[in-house]
Amino acid sequence: MAAKTSEHAKSAIHVSPESTFFKVPMQLSNRLLRSVAKEYGTPTYVYNADLIVQQYKNAYKFIKWPKLQIFYAMKANYNPDILRLLRDCGACVDTVSPGDVRLALKNGYPPGKLLYTAVNITDAEMREVKELGVLMNVGEISRLKKYGKAYPGTEICLRFNPEVKAGEFVQIQTAGVLSKFGILMEDIETVKKTVSKYRLKVVGLHSHTGSGIADTEKFFESMKKIASLATRENFPHLRFLDFGGGFKVPYKPEEHRIDYVKFGEEITTLISSFSERYGRPLELYFEPGKYMVAESGYLLVEANTIRNNRGRVIVGVNSGFPQLIRPVLYGAYHHIINVTNPQGKPTLCDLAGNVCEGGDVFAENRLIPKIRENDIIGLLCGGAYGYAMGGNYNLRPMPAEVIVRWGAAIRSTRRKSSAELADQIMRRNE
Repeated sequence: MAAKTSEHAKSAIHVSPESTFFKVPMQLSNRLLRSVAKEYGTPTYVYNADLIVQQYKNAYKFIKWPKLQIFYAMKANYNPDILRLLRDCGACVDTVSPGDVRLALKNGYPPGKLLYTAVNITDAEMREVKELGVLMNVGEISRLKKYGKAYPGTEICLRFNPEVKAGEFVQIQTAGVLSKFGILMEDIETVKKTVSKYRLKVVGLHSHTGSGIADTEKFFESMKKIASLATRENFPHLRFLDFGGGFKVPYKPEEHRIDYVKFGEEITTLISSFSERYGRPLELYFEPGKYMVAESGYLLVEANTIRNNRGRVIVGVNSGFPQLIRPVLYGAYHHIINVTNPQGKPTLCDLAGNVCEGGDVFAENRLIPKIRENDIIGLLCGGAYGYAMGGNYNLRPMPAEVIVRWGAAIRSTRRKSSAELADQIMRRNE
């Protein structure tokens, strides 16, 4: 076990796309995407299952800790075929609601491979998850007291706030002194008294600073702060340290990738040092969601209208922000390709959705190979927080979902018709 901590960069560690380890992820061909659109129509989400498996296996390649366990953050994409795919790879699952827990169980995950990390839960939710046999990760002192009173002498994980704020957008930063997430580190003595009072066995410590963390120094800082609490005096029954997810995904073509080989080496050095100080090897948990599935996904839409408003080209498509909300919610970037006319002359245009909202625009003044009516357009990096955050606003049905495995495309979720959606709403009180 290495006791010495290596020096690392003060900001993100990057690697060029030409890296032999981090080659550009396997992409689906335009030909295949066109065939999917022809067979299943649009809008349709397409997921490259082979890339998801590659990302899962790569996590174990770059973090070489023998007691590593990857928990897939299923809030990123709860598609049952993806859940079963990762189950067969050996993944565990990070859940954030009773619905998450029940869906994971229905897809073959045993309770022992789930961790429940929710915020501001009710007593009823606590009871429901506990009765399902899933380990609970608690991030509020008030909830810890309620849990201890209800389930004295049981195992629990504690979520602390390392007060290290990081993430791609402010809305997805999950730490900092004013955050709603996690117990403040300064409240450790109150935590210890509560744990002692109810004879709770703290088996894990958890933190999560945000999503899309480009600054690896922030990640290491968070790890060190949480590990400072991991002493036998504080928590003698620890099995694991869980540092959440938030691994950076490049959404723009010009973005560099984090060098996860060097990142993993630093993580391994740190956990080795933490374990040596604790007196035995600790398990190491990470909960990537976006990293696992984002780049696997494409939202295929069709161009319906082309208008020229005083020199500004506006392309209207048959999908809108309820089906990919990240651009309007966060100002997030999704690269756009013309699947039908990939070699067309790059033309500045807006890509506008079909919802009655002025903000329903996927891209503004973007250079895209010339789009014609009926062309199939692909929005990339749509595998995470696309379908999962979707809804039926304006009563437009959610897209179909298609899984591509070993070159074969199979429909995973059927797109409802407008009549079926209307009937579903009429039956919702039954």
